[in-house]
Amino acid sequence: MTQTQDTARSRTFSWSDPAVNAAELGRRGGLETLRAMISGELPPPPVMRLLDIGRMTVDEGHVTVEMTPQEFHYNPLGSVHGGILSTLLDTAAGCAVHSTLPAGVGYTSLDLNVKFLRPATVGSGLLVCVGTVLQRGRRTALAEARVTDAGARLIAHAMSTCLVFPVNPAP
Repeated sequence: MTQTQDTARSRTFSWSDPAVNAAELGRRGGLETLRAMISGELPPPPVMRLLDIGRMTVDEGHVTVEMTPQEFHYNPLGSVHGGILSTLLDTAAGCAVHSTLPAGVGYTSLDLNVKFLRPATVGSGLLVCVGTVLQRGRRTALAEARVTDAGARLIAHAMSTCLVFPVNPAP
């Protein structure tokens, strides 16, 4: 029988009330909303804190999100879980679409097609995910996202289709 050492680690994080951002839905354009989150005027979504996603930069149709791989991102094989990478890709692609939307228009992901090309680990260094809108129409938008490691090696690639729809600001 093999004995295991106590190798438990812990992590604590906090987040802001997501109702703050929900109350802004439809009131600002996407680029303005994302810039307000970056500046701290609006809080980041809780998932950003949960996954410890770091810096974000945004221009119309382009978003860059950064994340340093941590042990708590790992799967049982000792690399960053594909779901974490997929969330990073979905964030960059979706926010790129969001950055093109005027006030009163929202979006949601319809699909995300991901290709994993190599594992990411704590040794990969900073992961940089760039999302770019390829086409935006009245009802759908197509965006891609790419994750690269500190050595500029492509880790994963995704194509995303987003549904674009009108939203009414909350009273």
